[in-house]
Amino acid sequence: MDHRSRQRIASRYDNVIQRGYVRGKLAGDPVYAATAALLDESSLPLLDIGCGIGLLGQYLNTHGRKRRYFGLDHDPRKIASGRLAAQRGGLEDLMELQHADAAELPSVQGDVTVLDVLHYLPASRQPDLLRSAARHLAPAGRLIIRNVLRERNWRFHATRIEEFFLHASGWIPGGPQHYPSASELRAPLEDLGLDVRIEPLRGRTPFNSYLIVAHRPQA
Repeated sequence: MDHRSRQRIASRYDNVIQRGYVRGKLAGDPVYAATAALLDESSLPLLDIGCGIGLLGQYLNTHGRKRRYFGLDHDPRKIASGRLAAQRGGLEDLMELQHADAAELPSVQGDVTVLDVLHYLPASRQPDLLRSAARHLAPAGRLIIRNVLRERNWRFHATRIEEFFLHASGWIPGGPQHYPSASELRAPLEDLGLDVRIEPLRGRTPFNSYLIVAHRPQA
């Protein structure tokens, strides 16, 4: 995404800190471009679980074709910011943001994203969320997950340090609960008959992030 588009999206948010966060995320986080590329040919609605301030919806509807976007997050402050930004961008008819827990998913069938969410849940809740997300896939839909995976390397330790400061700042009130391994994440999805692909998605960041894409195999 070019500088002008990043500035336009950032201007829809309320304060200097939030606008700086948006500019930094859009410039440095590879997950937005990766998700847009995976969904480029899809006209399905998108359910974004743990949407935060709705930044993925802003990116997709500014960068490419217009599509219905349903975002939910447990933090009412972020939902309020996301709704206001959608209104300011003239996207309120395309973007619907709801304050809800991950266990309270709306009845949407389409593509599903779960970006940087799983490790904020206890280990016991993560398979349930994965199964619930998979149930909201349309037959041709894709489940796109980005998450830190538990591995013995310096990137994982760098991620834990970043998460400490995010929690201390109040941006993520609950803090991380359990970092899943690749096998913990893959098993519930494959048990549902989904094809699962896992690959690194780090960009220029030091974090131990991976992109996980699951879909139903073609008959």
